[in-house]
Amino acid sequence: MLRGRWQQCRALDGLLAEVRAGCSRVLVVRGEAGIGKTALLVYAAQAAHDFQVARAEGVESEMELPFAALHQLCGRMLDRLDRLPGPQRDALGVAFGLRSGGAPDRFLVGLAVLSLVSEVAAGQPLLCLVDDAQWLDQASAQALAFVARRVDAETVALLVGTRDPAGGDCLMRTPRHCWPRSCRDGSMSGSGTGSSPSPAATRWPCSNCPAG
Repeated sequence: MLRGRWQQCRALDGLLAEVRAGCSRVLVVRGEAGIGKTALLVYAAQAAHDFQVARAEGVESEMELPFAALHQLCGRMLDRLDRLPGPQRDALGVAFGLRSGGAPDRFLVGLAVLSLVSEVAAGQPLLCLVDDAQWLDQASAQALAFVARRVDAETVALLVGTRDPAGGDCLMRTPRHCWPRSCRDGSMSGSGTGSSPSPAATRWPCSNCPAG
């Protein structure tokens, strides 16, 4: 267990247990640079020994490249692309440069990613780790936010690490708009400080992403 982070580690253990039990969970880890957000994501990956793990990392130099981070996350899932409905398959194929076409419909891209992670998680729980989300390209951020709002009983855990411009301690927040309707309310919310999520904490990954 990470030194000085037993509360956060315990919360991550509980989140993974709930996913194993059949729920999906979305959690955002916020804090200033160097405070240990990545270490918590690594801990989650190590604790999820019975999960499939998909990873993406926001890269500042790729912020202008549409779908760059999404391609990182979904790259190893693309062998299941042919199982998606045709319009979704085509949209994601164009987004990832697998086929020619005009700019893909971002609604269909979001649906395709949701279908893809659901398909992967059907056989074994799936842990999706997204680090440095403050540097995600907008198209990837929109698609991931779309998935986070809709993932439900697919045994998927989506953990996102992002910088908190206000600084401070490492906070773990469950975005209210992402919490699955079929699962019980936020035992994972909060940071151990007794405070409720701030409005800013509910707007991951960006305040101007469409509601989807």
